Amino acid sequence: MNKKHIYIGADSAGYSLKEEVKEHLTSLGYTVSDCGCDSEASCHYPVFAKAVCEKVRGDLDGSYGILICGTGIGMSMCANKHRGIRAALCSDTYSAKMTRRHNNSNVLCMGARVIGSCLAIDIVDTFLENEFEGGRHQTRVEMMMEIEKN
Repeated sequence: MNKKHIYIGADSAGYSLKEEVKEHLTSLGYTVSDCGCDSEASCHYPVFAKAVCEKVRGDLDGSYGILICGTGIGMSMCANKHRGIRAALCSDTYSAKMTRRHNNSNVLCMGARVIGSCLAIDIVDTFLENEFEGGRHQTRVEMMMEIEKN
């Protein structure tokens, strides 16, 4: 499988987990671009969701985004406001697998205060190892993206 570029971002609550995920992905040979934040100092998660989503949307060769905040909820809500982004909040590997296979998700959101780092790494690996199945799911993704146009 061709390893896509990964854009990663987090707020202060997700900073430590972001650093662990970034190190893991780099060790696997992924190109990882860190879109912030750079510390555990209080900050605003929409800034980093926007930065990651704009990079994913603008990457014509295809890429994925990973967003981490305390629960993952705020990041996923912000990410899904961006045209062309299909963000999924995942707290288990089955959801990570199925959102890639059936929804062609391009941004993974996680909650650092909800899951531990070992599970987060497993979720990231599962998300990145699975491919979109297309077929009947393509029709559904197209229907979803049509909603975005309205």
